[in-house]
Amino acid sequence: MADIDQAAWRQDFPIDWPQDHYVARRDFTRFLVLASLPFALVQLGIGIVNWFRRNRGRPPAKAIAPLAEIPIGGVLSFTYPDAHDPCLLLRLDDKTLRAFSQKCTHLGCAVTPNADKSCLYCPCHKGYFAVENGRPLAGPPRRPLPRITLENRDGVVYAIAVEVNAS
Repeated sequence: MADIDQAAWRQDFPIDWPQDHYVARRDFTRFLVLASLPFALVQLGIGIVNWFRRNRGRPPAKAIAPLAEIPIGGVLSFTYPDAHDPCLLLRLDDKTLRAFSQKCTHLGCAVTPNADKSCLYCPCHKGYFAVENGRPLAGPPRRPLPRITLENRDGVVYAIAVEVNAS
């Protein structure tokens, strides 16, 4: 009886079509490996390019402003290391200067100081960062803002490096 049912089933739903062919497990595994290989090579290439970008050396120092022109509690916008990287310089007190990238580490929106300048605020998703070290205080950002290393040369503030994972 089972043979008759199976034969009737095969007549209604033939499994031996000319377009069908049997795929062995080994052939399927080979296909997966060969199909995944280009993606793995692209990822390797991206990693190598990023490694070279990180290790290409420090950008040149850039003069931002004379220290006397930055008021205590003041904020100054500048770009560093190139014209497409906006940054903020904050003078917290007479001797303390902090500078951070203005791009939020969540999605790259521009951060701005809040009204009392106690923290940096990202309006896109309500992220807050500490002005002392750039660490996230609230909201979706999980990484600190990149810190710009500053140097005072003869009364002029210079940006000399970018610390990506500084805190």
